[in-house]
Amino acid sequence: MPGPAATLMIEEELQKIIKKTMPGQAGRVGWKFEKSQGLLPQGEHSVFGNYPSDYMPYTLKHKLAMSKKAKSLPRIGSAPTLGTPGSKSPMSASMSSSDFFKKSGFSWNPHLPPDSPPRAGAVIRRPVAHTQFRTFYDRGDLPISVMHGSVGGKITWKVDIKSLDYAHYLPIFFDGLREKEDPYRFLAVTGAYDLMENGGSKLLPVVPQLIIPVKTALNTRDPEIVCTQLKILQKLVLSGDMIGEALVPYYRQLLPIFNLFKNAHLNIGDGIDYAQRKRLNLGQLIDETLEIFEINGGEDAFINIKYMIPVYESCIKA
Repeated sequence: MPGPAATLMIEEELQKIIKKTMPGQAGRVGWKFEKSQGLLPQGEHSVFGNYPSDYMPYTLKHKLAMSKKAKSLPRIGSAPTLGTPGSKSPMSASMSSSDFFKKSGFSWNPHLPPDSPPRAGAVIRRPVAHTQFRTFYDRGDLPISVMHGSVGGKITWKVDIKSLDYAHYLPIFFDGLREKEDPYRFLAVTGAYDLMENGGSKLLPVVPQLIIPVKTALNTRDPEIVCTQLKILQKLVLSGDMIGEALVPYYRQLLPIFNLFKNAHLNIGDGIDYAQRKRLNLGQLIDETLEIFEINGGEDAFINIKYMIPVYESCIKA
């Protein structure tokens, strides 16, 4: 069975095959399209940084110009921006915001009345910022490389993994979990699993340093990134003693996104979910993660989960 990172790669290729057969969907799958929409970072021009504007190759300069033009366009699923004097926005400078809402609807949904309230946009994807993992890997500061050959889904560690400084390397790999472009995504996900499997007692002191990367990944609202992060959190809690209790003070930073997507279950009626083994159902993953938090978080875990997610019911029988 392929590993977590290999499963993501297989699923992405499968979606490309499926959606290319649908009219109007060709090319709208994968990180290349998301880069054109401004949702993923472009990365640096080389391992030594960006080129000066005077010495930039023409092809690269043309790509940057096209990416800036794409960022100025409204992204798919985003709400329109309010106009300013001299802009080409649908709202003129003399029009008030209430008139704009009444005339345009602002929700971009033709089935709603024109005076409908604006869309909140709580679950719309946010752009992914540049990660430290990409910078460190491009500079050659990480002791990892891809293992090529018949054995897929593995990486090679150039040093003994148990002798690494977890306070330095583990937050970097957790920060790389926001990547969707290979090989960065493959190396970050596989490396994080390898570090947690061999961490032992080194994991517990590093938990406070992992909160910011985990929170940043969850706040992207990207279902693929959130699913990957939930699986990593489950593995982290089950990798050592007291880790679940150490996460309890940080529930206020982690659980708001859980509350947003808790009901994001796949409704297929009486059909069969053939992708169940891939564990990509966001609502089901959130339920599993909350149950693991409660079971391994000690006596204060349930009351803290209940405070952040009022509809959560305890999985522990009285």
